[in-house]
Amino acid sequence: MEILILLLIITIAVVSFLYPRWRDQRIIKTPFPSEWEEIVTRRLPFISKLEGGLQTQLQNKIKLFIAKKSFYGCDGLELSDEIRVTIAAEACLLLLNRPIEVYPKLRYILVYPAAFKKSTEQHNNDGTVNEVQSGLLGESWSNGKVILSWSDVESGVENFDDGQNVVLHEFAHQLDSHSGATNGAPRLRKNSYSVWAEVFSNEFEVLTKARDKNYKNTMDYYGATNPAEFFAVATETFFEKPEQMNKKHPELFELLKIYYSVDPSDW
Repeated sequence: MEILILLLIITIAVVSFLYPRWRDQRIIKTPFPSEWEEIVTRRLPFISKLEGGLQTQLQNKIKLFIAKKSFYGCDGLELSDEIRVTIAAEACLLLLNRPIEVYPKLRYILVYPAAFKKSTEQHNNDGTVNEVQSGLLGESWSNGKVILSWSDVESGVENFDDGQNVVLHEFAHQLDSHSGATNGAPRLRKNSYSVWAEVFSNEFEVLTKARDKNYKNTMDYYGATNPAEFFAVATETFFEKPEQMNKKHPELFELLKIYYSVDPSDW
């Protein structure tokens, strides 16, 4: 009896290990729908410039993303392939040339028609607490959830050169959280942690001073909020304004080029 139980445990373990890989291969072998290809090409026209198998990579990751994540429309938003594919395509841009799973901790994507409201507590100097509502474009949670405003997703793809993109921003937070904490120090494969810390600390200080003195900077001032937001904003800038970042912040650009394993200026 003990041997049978042991064999059963081993069988379950083997199946649990092999089944997800078998399922992923089935998804990858499924042809990329022509309707999805039209959406990706129309929303992100620079995709046609991707070379070296990157287009195929992106399509495979989009298929896996849509098959394995659950989308929910909020506040009456009716979901469509237009919404799912657009979000998946941008999110998977961050995974090109990288042998990692498609956001393994992420399970749900909640999509609102426009900026959504969130209630937070504001602690006053006199000891009282007020409830404050603020409008948000997106949020990334460590419990497997990303929340997005569809109108701002559309704005991001329509202006893919202004350094502001809510999908890239929130999914950069997802990558950041894979290290165990969302703190601007994601899990690194090729980068040096010491060099990463030095360059990011210096650039964070530069952006903070630019914000305080209202100096012009390639990156949005929101990146000076904290190290986690700096990484997310730097990611937006890297993909949307690569030439400007390379010119003004070459060390930061080089680190992100190594981390993301692509050079968006080629596109």
